[in-house]
Amino acid sequence: MNSTSISGLQQVLEGGDFAVTAECGPPRGANTQVVQKKGELLRGNVDAVNVTDNQTAIVRMSSIAASASLLQMGLEPVMQMVCRDRNRIALQSDILGAYALGLRNILCLSGDHQSFGSQPDSMNVFDIDSMNLIRMVRTMRDDGLDMSGFKLDQAPRMFIGAAANPFADPFEYRVIRLAKKIEAGADFIQTQCIYNMDRFKEWMHMAREEGLTEKVYILAGVTPLKSVGMARFMDSKVAGMDIPEETIQRMASVPKENAAAEGIKICLETIAELRDIQGVSGIHLMAIEWEEKVAEIIEAANLLPRPAF
Repeated sequence: MNSTSISGLQQVLEGGDFAVTAECGPPRGANTQVVQKKGELLRGNVDAVNVTDNQTAIVRMSSIAASASLLQMGLEPVMQMVCRDRNRIALQSDILGAYALGLRNILCLSGDHQSFGSQPDSMNVFDIDSMNLIRMVRTMRDDGLDMSGFKLDQAPRMFIGAAANPFADPFEYRVIRLAKKIEAGADFIQTQCIYNMDRFKEWMHMAREEGLTEKVYILAGVTPLKSVGMARFMDSKVAGMDIPEETIQRMASVPKENAAAEGIKICLETIAELRDIQGVSGIHLMAIEWEEKVAEIIEAANLLPRPAF
């Protein structure tokens, strides 16, 4: 990749197209074929692919390596980076290395606490938080400086992303936190999965009132439900998730063999509604270990063909 090239996702968003991103979880091993198989299912259906960074605090192939594998396939990765496992020296080093490999997008996250993972006795780092990680990447990109003030020989010109949860409490703080991430340097935002549309619309209204949608691209998170059990688990066990009871009952009302189809139908209805909300620049489709359904969903949502860049 040319060292001066910019993010393809950035080009799509700046061009005014309604962007579509998806997600790829690296394997619990060194088999790159797992990444490549998922990549082939997403090829041509999305503009960029998020590659998670040891999600749920379980050891997996590194986000950088899996992202580089997708890049070799001609796909556009969004490398996720969490603060849980690295101090600021390692974070900056990995950002420089990722850029040198051709990666142009980064999603800055705090990371799931290690107590939720398979090795709860491991030591976390959290030397800096996600807000400071965003600011650090922006300083490296825009000022060409590391955190010590050292001049970099080449700045990593990353397109900087951050996460937002419109559903966590206190609700009034959600837009304030969004504003802080934008001020720190976020170029785009990917949100938590949306099921409570009324609350999301209120969050978007508040963001528009503060002028935030003019400063950042917001990609609304959507996840198709596979079953009523999945809906109940996510609502009760996943922090910050808000699935209305009527959605859970809708999933419960269909025969078990039709539940997945109903979940996709709900997802499509959500996407259609999101496309009509002022300030929503795209969707982030998180089909959890269900990548084979992404093409079906994107085609049914009339989001094909994707723009070329």
